Order: sequence, then structure tokens, then C-alpha cells
Amino acid sequence: MGLFDRAALAAGRARYAAAQGLRSAWYGAQMRAAKSRTTGFYRPDDPEFSPTRGKPDMARLRKAYFDLFLQDRRNVEAGLYPAPRDVSIAHLPDALKSARAFQADVEAVERRRQARDGTEVQAELPEGSNRYPEYYRQNFHYQSGGWFSDDSAELYDTQVEALFTGTADAMRRAALAEIARELKGRDQRGVSLLDVACGNGRFLKTVMNVWPRLKAAGLDLSPNYTDAARGRLAPWPQVEVFHEAAEAMPLPDASRDIVVSIFLFHELPPEVRAPVLAEVFRILKPGGLFVLADSVQFGDHDGIDGVLEYFPHGFHEPYYDSYLAWDVDAAAIGQGFVKERETLAFLTKVTTWRRPA
Repeated sequence: MGLFDRAALAAGRARYAAAQGLRSAWYGAQMRAAKSRTTGFYRPDDPEFSPTRGKPDMARLRKAYFDLFLQDRRNVEAGLYPAPRDVSIAHLPDALKSARAFQADVEAVERRRQARDGTEVQAELPEGSNRYPEYYRQNFHYQSGGWFSDDSAELYDTQVEALFTGTADAMRRAALAEIARELKGRDQRGVSLLDVACGNGRFLKTVMNVWPRLKAAGLDLSPNYTDAARGRLAPWPQVEVFHEAAEAMPLPDASRDIVVSIFLFHELPPEVRAPVLAEVFRILKPGGLFVLADSVQFGDHDGIDGVLEYFPHGFHEPYYDSYLAWDVDAAAIGQGFVKERETLAFLTKVTTWRRPA
């Protein structure tokens, strides 16, 4: 590597560190502001919370946090995806608007948390909402509107980034790296991808920015989030967004080369996870890849199981307890998948599974 190349590499690393540091500080400040206005919002030291798996090792948690960004930068330098461009003056007006909306919603979230009321949304659902399974008709995370309001779809990204101190997108990019490995040397125009539980389309937009000719689609059960996703993905007319359940996908057998799922399975009841895995297996082509990104589980990181225990206590996460002990490998292998890789990205675990050819 020549002197110019080394200088360019150092400059790229410096820009990355500055941008991601600023981003983390921004979302960390939002979370601190939210906590200062409530009595129990995201406080693992809450006296009502009694962890059974020991006090969290904060040094290990910080190491996992910094390791995430080191790995993210290594992926950029390996050419798996471009450096993120998520910090700029042009983004400031939207960032300020989202921050104000987040702070305005904190008191409503705290009210539900104190009342342990995670089903308030059921009284607000529109006519015809019985098409949605009962497990879905809840205020997950105590968020206003559950999955059934435009405000929720607009606010979700800021809520998640504040909760994870600006690491949510970086954790998602660990899944992007697996897609990049799968697409290496292939013509993207001949590859079909489905994002299951695509939400408001944030991750799928990232995918399309990298591979704009990909034959991609998203699927989500929320009417409001799928509307938001369609708006976000409008620049790519070949991208479809389906408003359907993951356990009954309206797609033909063996029709997708890649399926990706991000942060879905921990919000599914235990009895629904197997049907969703079966649907993923069904729609994948023989030899196709399934990228599963979700919460880390007990034992994945030494010393932080107590942090994971807190989530169902501090938020409305009705199925998270069972997910933490769920044997993902056994469930996926039982459907016929073959495991290929496993990567930890801070509080996210990314596993790749192949449908045998």
C-alpha cells in the first residue's frame, strides 16, 4: 500500500469515527433526556427489577459496543458495502423533528409502563382489525399506536436508535454484510430478495442503495408501516411491498434467492416461530440463503445476561423471555436448513442458513 493509499485509509477511518461518534452522542443524549423526565424509563437499576443471572458486566458491554463499530469499519474496508452517510447537515432538520416527537411521546410510554398496559392499542384499532392475530394487537415496547399508526411508523427509527445509543443501523449492517457475501460475483439483476418484517423499509432502502437493480420485496403485517415502506422505496419501481403475515406469505414456492429477517423472531410467540421458519424455507430456492438477525440470547456474551433480562421488565416485550432461551439452531435445522455462519454485532446475532440444493 502506497503512502497516498495509507493516507486515504486513515482519513476514511477518521471520518467514520467522527460521524459514528457524533451519531451515538446524539442518540445517547436523547435517551438521557427521556430518562430524566420519567421515574423508570430504561433503568436496569430499577429497584423493582431483580436479575437472576447476575449483575451486568458493563466493561464487557462497552467492549461489545466498540467491537461493533470496528467490525462495521472492517466490512467497509473489505468492500462489502459503502461507508454510511447518515450524518450530515442536510439531515439535521429531520433529526430535530424526530427528536422532538420522541421526547413528546416519552410520557405516554412511561404511563403505559407504570400501568403495565401493553394492550391499550386494542381499544383504538380500526374496523376490520380482526384480520390481525391477537399476538400482534399490542403496544410492543409500550409505543403509542402499536404497529397501527403513521406516527409509530415515523417515530420507530428514532426510538430504536435512542434505545441502543445509535447502534441500530450498525447492527443491521452486519446482516448487510452477509447479503454482500452472497451477491459477490453475481449479477444483481438476476437475484431476488425478500425482507420479512420489513417495517417502514429502513433496512430494505439500505439494501437498494447498495444494489439498486436487485429484484427485491418487503413484507410486513402493519398497514401503516407498509405504507411508509412503499414511500421510502418509491425510487426503485421494481420493489414490491406486501401487507401480509410472515406465517402465511403470498409468494410461490422456491421463488427467492435470499430471505432476510431483522428483529422479528423475538416478537413472535413460541408457537408462531416454527411456521415462519417453514414459510421462509418454502419460498427459498434450493441453495438459497436465509439471513436471520435478531437479539443476542443467553450465553452469547459473557456477563451481560442481566441486561437481556431487563428488556421484558422495562418494556412490553411479551415473548422476549422465551426467545432468550429459544434454541434457534435446533428450530432451523428441524426445518431443513444448514447453518453456515454466526456473527455477534453488539446486541444482535446474525446467523446465515442455507436451504440445501
